[in-house]
Amino acid sequence: MSRIAFAAARPSGTQALAVDYSDGSQATYSLMWLLDSCPEGFHPQTGERAFDLLSVPDAPLLHAAHILADGRLELQWEHEGPASHFTAEWLSAHRHGVPRPDAAMVAHRYWKAADLSDGAPRHEASAILHDDAALMAWLVDTKRFGLTIVHGIEGKGEASMAIARRIGFLRETNFGQTFEVVNKADPNNLAYTSLALALHTDLANQETPPGYQFLHCITNDAQGGGSVFADGFAMAQVLRDSDPQAFDVLAGTLIPCRFFDRDCDIRIHKPVITLDHAGAIQEIRFNAHLVDLIDLPLETVDAWYRAYRAFMRLTRDPAFRLGFRMAPGEMAAFDNRRILHGREAFNPATGSRQLHGCYVDRVEYDSRMRMLKRH
Repeated sequence: MSRIAFAAARPSGTQALAVDYSDGSQATYSLMWLLDSCPEGFHPQTGERAFDLLSVPDAPLLHAAHILADGRLELQWEHEGPASHFTAEWLSAHRHGVPRPDAAMVAHRYWKAADLSDGAPRHEASAILHDDAALMAWLVDTKRFGLTIVHGIEGKGEASMAIARRIGFLRETNFGQTFEVVNKADPNNLAYTSLALALHTDLANQETPPGYQFLHCITNDAQGGGSVFADGFAMAQVLRDSDPQAFDVLAGTLIPCRFFDRDCDIRIHKPVITLDHAGAIQEIRFNAHLVDLIDLPLETVDAWYRAYRAFMRLTRDPAFRLGFRMAPGEMAAFDNRRILHGREAFNPATGSRQLHGCYVDRVEYDSRMRMLKRH
């Protein structure tokens, strides 16, 4: 593809610049944005913006625009200050309203159990540990489906931590940097019992729940204890389509979530469904065990219960529930703010069931994908 060049560059009014490209397209740029975004206004080593936005007038005026011999556009300003310079490629790639390319942007593939008839996508532990291409393939799959299984993990908890650390820093919570999901004599969480766990997301009481969770099966020879997963985004979308009023209530109503024990009392008010700026489903925060006493006004509380129960019914629908028994050496990796997980009850008198867990935040996960793409 030949290099894009400017056919013309001209002031347009007093606060925008229209640029004609040699391919026949045109783009218009805010003058304030050009001043603020000029590559020369960023520190050459750190890449941070060094330009002072208050050093220019509220309504900057363009004195002249020139195409230099090297093909760059030079903008000279009416106010005191250096000229700004842009290449055609840079301006074309950064048109208004066009986000930066992002290797971490992976389209979600919503699923029901029948869509994963062969189970969740599987990846091999050794390849993830030693091959960046295999690591990237695993990260993409886990983001696309929200859930993958890593197999062939040799060793105990430290082995799965090494895989998680291939992504980034481990997220520390009030349960520690890592945790053991095992039946305890003095539990401070239902996960540390042998009871069945309904589908849920972890740590709904946190200001920002952990992003990706990793559950490594160490032993699993007790009767029962099967694992269950479901795509919370798929369930939320079904609710949005079938009962938009209930969906809007869950997305627009803040409810209290709380965890407390001898050492902490962590509370937050957040909605069950969080949407992004474009209205897409961004997060599910669903844990019936951590919902505190509902403190909604009388005139809204019944509508919220109706909506919440409608979503809860979807979590009980077998069509959404992917169940299987994890084997030692396998690890479930999943987006804790999308995928709901649970388990069947097990009988500790018949054997042991131990999972080793840890978290990595979404921002660390996405950063790793971008760095792998960069290199």
